[in-house]
Amino acid sequence: MSRDASAPAWRVAEAEYDDPVIGEDTLSEMFEATADRNANRMAQRYKGGVYDRSLGGDVVPEAPDGEYRDISYDEMRAIVRRLATGFREIGVDFDDRIGIYANTRMEWALSDFGLLAAGGVVTTVYTESSTKQVRYLLEDPDATGVVVENGELLERVLTVEDDLDLEFFVVMDAFESDRDDVYSLGEVYELGDEAFDEDEYRGWLAARDTEDLASLIYTSGTTGQPKGVKLTHWNFRVNVNQVHRRLAPRPDKTPDLPALTPGTKTISFLPLAHVFERLAGHFVMFAAGAAVGYAEHPDTLADDLKLLEPNTGASVPRVYERIFDTMREQASESGVKKRIFEWALGVAREWQRTEDPGPGLRTKHALADRLVYSTVKENIGGEIEFMVSGGGSLAKELCETFNGMGITIVEGYGLTETAPVVTINPPEDIRPGTLGVPVYGVDVRLDESVVDATEFDDVEGAVGELQVRGPNVTAGYWNRLGETERAFTEDGWFRTGDIVEQTDDGFLTYHDRIKEIIVLSTGKNVAPQPIEDAFSTNDRVDQVMVVGDERKFIGAILVPNFEALRHWADSEGIDLPADDEALCEDDRVRDWIGEAVDEVNEDLERVERIKEFVLVSQEWTAENDLLTPSMKKKRRNIRNAFESKLAEIYGAEDAADGDSEEEAVAN
Repeated sequence: MSRDASAPAWRVAEAEYDDPVIGEDTLSEMFEATADRNANRMAQRYKGGVYDRSLGGDVVPEAPDGEYRDISYDEMRAIVRRLATGFREIGVDFDDRIGIYANTRMEWALSDFGLLAAGGVVTTVYTESSTKQVRYLLEDPDATGVVVENGELLERVLTVEDDLDLEFFVVMDAFESDRDDVYSLGEVYELGDEAFDEDEYRGWLAARDTEDLASLIYTSGTTGQPKGVKLTHWNFRVNVNQVHRRLAPRPDKTPDLPALTPGTKTISFLPLAHVFERLAGHFVMFAAGAAVGYAEHPDTLADDLKLLEPNTGASVPRVYERIFDTMREQASESGVKKRIFEWALGVAREWQRTEDPGPGLRTKHALADRLVYSTVKENIGGEIEFMVSGGGSLAKELCETFNGMGITIVEGYGLTETAPVVTINPPEDIRPGTLGVPVYGVDVRLDESVVDATEFDDVEGAVGELQVRGPNVTAGYWNRLGETERAFTEDGWFRTGDIVEQTDDGFLTYHDRIKEIIVLSTGKNVAPQPIEDAFSTNDRVDQVMVVGDERKFIGAILVPNFEALRHWADSEGIDLPADDEALCEDDRVRDWIGEAVDEVNEDLERVERIKEFVLVSQEWTAENDLLTPSMKKKRRNIRNAFESKLAEIYGAEDAADGDSEEEAVAN
């Protein structure tokens, strides 16, 4: 990368920075090197009384119920080496695809590094997947084995076993089976312990190349059929380097800037099956020598933050929204407390927006810190130095509020196809509401021909589809040549499908999506077309548009089939209003349409289900500019036309949605 003379000093320092964390080796060699450097430091922290682990005894000593215990990097490496050997003993060979089907926990990380060291390719299965999806996520990559969390998840796999070519099953928790091909993870460890030979082990590592496939991570396509993104050891490894350069304790940084250092304590609770946590909360953290603590459950996050006292962690916007909601609920216990809280929020935002606060603002901020901010910090462990936000767009005002309180949130942007980090806000120049600037080695450009910049408000820079090029970008999709070709330009740039604005100094701001994929605030992608298509044979709904971008759940705007509706009312002897608009407000009509929605929901995955809907009487046509001449929905126009209806869907979001914190994060 050429050096830009106009680049800020931190950018130049980032490009020139080097330390032992930055390397050109495989992920397995990277782990061995960090274990050498950090042998006696804490590596993993785990909570007692949560799992009946098969890796117990002297391997993973039991922690007291409700308390955390840790193992060192040296101890973690010993486990990884023996798991790698055990996996080889039960049949794993170079380039075999092996699924991991479990919640985020220490064994997920151990199995990941063990399988990679054995030469395997890890393919991920989400715990919320239906049986049909489990079959697909193991069948499509032609997996030869699967590591599951417990007996319940094993049973789900066994129900579709006849459709798969699985040679073995491994269960993380203590488990007994009469089958010769079912092992507990503890048994895999024991097999490895008996057969371990360090020279042979290092031979497996030496046999792997950085360009070898490391993982297949499935992401939704525009048709809703998941695509396996091929990510090599180098895709991940170079992204570790890129993120580290941005967040490392470089000598040019002032002491007040947050940095990721050996011994940094982090908390992990997002799904490791997703690329965001896999890179930001796993590979990056272990490469840096951090201590990774695993939350018991997303619902226990508040308690686990206090127990682990992390310095950092990665999360999706919805979790920050939940933290903020909890803060506000606690402040609403009394009128005085609420007024103080609201005043303190205003001070935080003013502080964040002011480049050089004067004495008056400094005094107010110090008082607000004593009255409000210090309590908030204590409630999230008391030692947070910075948090990373990704997997969705974080509201600018919310980011300003947290940063103004002294809880630094560094927002970034990425995709599964980019392993995933493309941009991060630099700690030296955090700009809430932006995605930051590209990490070292990533080039970006905008295709301005695909959008009309005049459609966007308050645009200061160029606007277009973001296209990306860099060593962290995937070579394509597993067994999807056509999809791969469409994902890249003729000159080799990856099309993100996202419309962004770029300032003159390189900061990116997200605006919209060219494609119709919905990104929920939890980071989960949902394809709307298959959901809408499911109504095509339903006689109660005439038109439907699914919504939910940056929201917690899927909603829908529906135009009833008024002819069928009136026929039903006549047959049932129901007297309905004559006016179509009044019909859309009638509870009996809502119930009737609701039955159609329930019917469609039965065949959808949980995250895809419509949880709230509104009825509108206006037909969408090309004449009223809600459809294109080719009868495709103009989604933005429809959203704008029914903005008040969207407020009805999401105005009472928390009350309408029954998901637990686990569901919100896991999805």
